[in-house]
Amino acid sequence: MTSPPLAPETEQAYRACLAIASRHYENFPVASWLLPAQLRRPVAAIYAFARRADDIADEGSQSAGERLDALDRVDAALMSAAAGKWPDDPIYVALADAIARYQLPIQPFQDLLLAFRQDVRQTRYRDFGEIMGYCRLSANPVGRLLLHLNAQATPDNLAESDAVCTALQLINFYQDLYSDYVDRGRIYLPQDEMAEYGVDETDIARRRSTSALRRLMHHQYRRADRLLRAGAPLGGRLPGRMGLELRAIIIGGARILYRLQQQRDDLFSRPRLNLRDRLAIVGGACLPRRRS
Repeated sequence: MTSPPLAPETEQAYRACLAIASRHYENFPVASWLLPAQLRRPVAAIYAFARRADDIADEGSQSAGERLDALDRVDAALMSAAAGKWPDDPIYVALADAIARYQLPIQPFQDLLLAFRQDVRQTRYRDFGEIMGYCRLSANPVGRLLLHLNAQATPDNLAESDAVCTALQLINFYQDLYSDYVDRGRIYLPQDEMAEYGVDETDIARRRSTSALRRLMHHQYRRADRLLRAGAPLGGRLPGRMGLELRAIIIGGARILYRLQQQRDDLFSRPRLNLRDRLAIVGGACLPRRRS
């Protein structure tokens, strides 16, 4: 069954979302040439929605209460879009079309909003279980929505997608250890493990790459690596360009993690991928290993 064509205002709304995505591209597969062409618009709409909510949680000088009120308004607009009654805003016009056209579940969007509310309220995490709970809200919904867009949201695929998305979120935390602390006052390391390894917040504040911090971080790296490996079979199972995109993302995450593990004198700098890394990503994505 062919989907109905886009109305002019809907096409214009998607273009606005694509423009937002192109300005703020990070580690999200927004409008990538690897994505199937028909999915670039809805992916951009999802990104634009998440970008707006993330900016409310992180940017500007609003108080915590004002940020939470603004996120409540985003939630209300989301529910209106899901019901077919959206505000005059291109993000929600595009999102309403994507939700209806692809029958997207609303829960992943609401989980993202819960994560952004948590960013406003919480800056420390008692143990790794709490961090995993945050990743379930902040990272896993993105992969789940992409699977729904591609009609591949089986239980096994969702579980492996969760592992990949959580691993990528953890890797981002480890790249942004210093900036998260300085710019937002947040530490995404388990407080109990920091105490166990003898790491103090002042080590992060002063960018001290101590031996204790190095041991703690390598413990985190190994855990992220296990999660990434647990979800990696999904990249070989998804067909076509979506599988190619996911394999590139997984291998890219693995190369960044490898570069993090090589850093000894400065645990706070973001690793840069070189030409060899990029060739490994392209080669691994295009020529996935066959599994018996």
